[in-house]
Amino acid sequence: MHLGSLLTDLQQALALLPWHWMAAALHLLLAPFSVLHALLYKRDPRAALGWVSVSLLFPLVGPLLYFIFGINRVQTQAQKLQPARHFKLRVGYESGNLGHQVQSHLNDELADELQKFTRITDQVSAKPMIGGNHVQMLQNGEEAYPAMLAAVDAAQHYIMLATYLFEADEVGRAFVDALAAARRRGVDVYVILDGIGELYSWPRVRWRLRRAGVKVARFLPAKLLPPSVFVNLRNHRKILVVDGLQAFTGGMNIGARHLVERGADANTAADVHFCISGPVVSQLQAVFADDWSFASRHRLSLPAVTPLATGSSDCRCISDGPNADLDKIGLVLMGAISAARRTVVIVTPYFLPSREMIATLQAAALRGVHVSIILPERSNLRYVDWATRNMLWQLLQYRIHVYYQPPPFAHTKLFLVDGVYAQIGSANWDARSLRLNFELNMEIVSSALLKRMQGYVSTILERSRVVTLDEIMGRRLPARIRDALFWLFTPYL
Repeated sequence: MHLGSLLTDLQQALALLPWHWMAAALHLLLAPFSVLHALLYKRDPRAALGWVSVSLLFPLVGPLLYFIFGINRVQTQAQKLQPARHFKLRVGYESGNLGHQVQSHLNDELADELQKFTRITDQVSAKPMIGGNHVQMLQNGEEAYPAMLAAVDAAQHYIMLATYLFEADEVGRAFVDALAAARRRGVDVYVILDGIGELYSWPRVRWRLRRAGVKVARFLPAKLLPPSVFVNLRNHRKILVVDGLQAFTGGMNIGARHLVERGADANTAADVHFCISGPVVSQLQAVFADDWSFASRHRLSLPAVTPLATGSSDCRCISDGPNADLDKIGLVLMGAISAARRTVVIVTPYFLPSREMIATLQAAALRGVHVSIILPERSNLRYVDWATRNMLWQLLQYRIHVYYQPPPFAHTKLFLVDGVYAQIGSANWDARSLRLNFELNMEIVSSALLKRMQGYVSTILERSRVVTLDEIMGRRLPARIRDALFWLFTPYL
């Protein structure tokens, strides 16, 4: 029989099949793939069970959702870029030897006490704890932005900037103008914008930056051709490095929302940021360079710089993301809580900890550690607030102290243990930060800075109110049902 007639007969046979039978056949083809993939590659059994159920119970839609949202393509891409990710920054020394070349300023007694906090980080991080750094705490945009802009204006060789939100308001325009002026002076300027974060602002900041000659890379932008949708897996890190000598990091984005003194509105967000100088700047620079290679597919070539000791703070960067760095920050946080003997203070805008993290906090409280968790009374994501309220009873019943800060929305992220150990950075206490985003925290040991942070926390507590177990358990039934429904989506909020 002629091939043309065979094809014609096949087309006629398919035309006679009802469309729902064709859809069922396609589902039977795709569903086993998504189920097997979830079983083999999902680390959390709850996530695996959820995706298996979705793939089996929702014909075609389930496997499609898994294909878009469930597969971690970032790890695959990172493996493909592995040769580009492991390159040597020419900063005058090997980063792995910093601990031997820079003397810590800790006395032996304090060093022994702190070893219990840093032991886990020693194991999970390739970066050493190094001394000789100066760390300055900056409150809100009123203190942070002038210092950052002054550093950009003083740049002579290169500038690295990574941020999640880079808004096109007066603050964003001031940064664009400063970066453009630096480029005109002959400074190499590199900017990483998150592919989803940049969509929050219009007009797009990257257009103005590129017109000024600034090199801009977008981290996992959504694309139609070829299809690429990364709603999760965001680069949430905040890094500014100038000439390899001065850096800024913390939780603050670039935008007028962080200007608090001019009057609060619905978008205002109080926050703290940190100005850093000293040898640890090379670690921030290495994280940025790694992200630049991933986002731009190009390696950075930088002039040699030798960061000098500028202070007495011991610091270390901890990078975290849904690739080889997965769970690093979470492990370090739980390790520090487990080592606490007196106090644990958590300041975070979003609080949806894992079951393991909740158990670690409960165990600390049972040992007699005074655990304080300071949250905003009302965040910019109400559904996160509702989900959080559904789980707070698990902490309050163990006499863990929970406080609500009044407006404006507190975007601050601090972690203090026993008055001697701290973490700052971009990570929130939820699954989105600790499993789905690329984050950056920094360990800090500094008596002067810890005193400033503790003073800041005391100021917060003076105007915060205590959350009681009676308040949480006394919510009306409609509110409890609403909170519980949103709590079900905790892994994705």
